[in-house]
Amino acid sequence: MIEPRLPTETEWYHDVPCSSIAVESIISVGTGGLIWGSCAGSYDANQKRLTGISRASFLAKTVGKYGFQCGLFAGIFSFTRCGIRKYHNKNDWVNALVAGGVAGAAIGAGTRNWRQVAVMTAFLSGFCAIADQSRAI
Repeated sequence: MIEPRLPTETEWYHDVPCSSIAVESIISVGTGGLIWGSCAGSYDANQKRLTGISRASFLAKTVGKYGFQCGLFAGIFSFTRCGIRKYHNKNDWVNALVAGGVAGAAIGAGTRNWRQVAVMTAFLSGFCAIADQSRAI
């Protein structure tokens, strides 16, 4: 009797909705952002010599900011990448390049400075494509 084989990474995305992938990414990367925000916020609060209520307020804002930004990037990136995969019907570096560009433009658009939008788009697009390609090797 032949045992059923598990789908490879390049096959599983055909069965999973993009919204599920995006939600999973938002939760996992957003949680990482919350943890990073608590570390960075604590360090920054020490540098500013904040104590009491002002320290707690500063930490809450920093943790929320980092968690939101990381979750936003992860959601936009994973949803865009999944959609391109399904449309393109390929799992290659182009998907990550385009998705990184879209996510970078969305994050950079919050600054309302076109130079920062362009820099963030180029950086995240290239970084995501390199990371995706190196994972495949």
